[in-house]
Amino acid sequence: MQTTLRAVLSALVLALVVPVAAQDFEAGVDAYERGDYAAALREFRPLADHGDASAQFNLGFMYENGLGVALDQTEAAGWYRQAAEQGDAPAQYHLGRMYHEGQGVAQDGVAALIWFEKSAGQGNANAQFSLGLIYDEGWGVPEDDAAAVSWYRKAAEQGDASAQYNLGRMYYDGQGVAPDHFEAARWIQSAADQGVGLAQKILGILYAQGHGVAHDYVQAHMWFSLAAGQGIADADQARDYVANKLSPAQISEAERRAAAWRLTGPAQE
Repeated sequence: MQTTLRAVLSALVLALVVPVAAQDFEAGVDAYERGDYAAALREFRPLADHGDASAQFNLGFMYENGLGVALDQTEAAGWYRQAAEQGDAPAQYHLGRMYHEGQGVAQDGVAALIWFEKSAGQGNANAQFSLGLIYDEGWGVPEDDAAAVSWYRKAAEQGDASAQYNLGRMYYDGQGVAPDHFEAARWIQSAADQGVGLAQKILGILYAQGHGVAHDYVQAHMWFSLAAGQGIADADQARDYVANKLSPAQISEAERRAAAWRLTGPAQE
């Protein structure tokens, strides 16, 4: 199963780059953070009208999500475009995503690719991950595993958990790179530590098989339990299968580790 481009947005927040009119912009940010979107709009709009790219991006975000204004995808795309044309990387990513999904603009895979590449070239991890998906799935371009690996790696090295999982999967399957279970385990571990359910399930499999990590059924049981808790298909069955190979004391230890992990929560890259 592949992570969708829409999932990328769930982790994104407003860019808080301080513009020239720092005082007015910061007043808008403060209002936004306390949920006073009308006040935020009053601060951002004059700045956006005068060409401030950060304010333009924030207006695009507010229109896209109906924050203090009626939800309007077309208006959102327009503000994103103004910021993107000034080189704002988050706006370039969002504009590319809207072209990819056909939201607020006519769907256009070529335009999406152009804007993603502009954003990714500035180091935007969301755009880098999106390009990885595009080349991995062949969305509007020929499938290119090597290109997918390259873009996934750039995003993964910035801590993007979904990119880490996909990069690990490609190392495991030998897609675009030579098969390498140790590299696969390293990246999948990083994603699992950040709470990616699919990565937790695959990490359980790696521990159960001893691929890229030391063979350890207790660890496998722990990771299968965590994945099952997120509703990942067949993770509960895998946990139960592994449980048959463990003593009651080992099962208790695996359950203790899973409970401790849930208590501390996902690691933050």
